[in-house]
Amino acid sequence: MSQATLSRQIINDAQGRPIAVILPIEEYALIKSILEEHDQNEARKIQEIELAASDPLFLADLKETMAAFEAVDAEWWEHAR
Repeated sequence: MSQATLSRQIINDAQGRPIAVILPIEEYALIKSILEEHDQNEARKIQEIELAASDPLFLADLKETMAAFEAVDAEWWEHAR
């Protein structure tokens, strides 16, 4: 029985843009920890966003910033007719 060798394969979307890659297990082992760290960072960022939505200081700052730009925003946005 012969052993098949898997090479790196790029997966493209309908427009031909690369969107994924299939790696041989040896290459995947080299980057596995990096991918796991990325997932943990992503989860941490989502948790921070969820906390900010109920943080009174963040919400006060957001309201203040929105009020500061209210006049400029009104000039730029197209109004419904």
